[in-house]
Amino acid sequence: MRMRFLGSTSEAGACPTLYETDRGTIVVQGLQLTDPQALADLRDVLDGETAVEVPRELITEIARRVLPDGSATMWPAHPSPPTAMG
Repeated sequence: MRMRFLGSTSEAGACPTLYETDRGTIVVQGLQLTDPQALADLRDVLDGETAVEVPRELITEIARRVLPDGSATMWPAHPSPPTAMG
């Protein structure tokens, strides 16, 4: 899998950060969620899955940058319908 840096809210280049993959997915880098109450609110967490917390501004800024021209990805469209990834 190859990834392309989309953006970060950190001036120093640390997390949280978003990446786009050549598989048509988004990778989120951030601090692992550890708050017991928040973890209890998660649904259907599979073995090997975790949750990370990122600022809302990171998501909205990346969306603003990649959506205005209608091109939300640099990678070719996935040839088959997306499948549930968990």
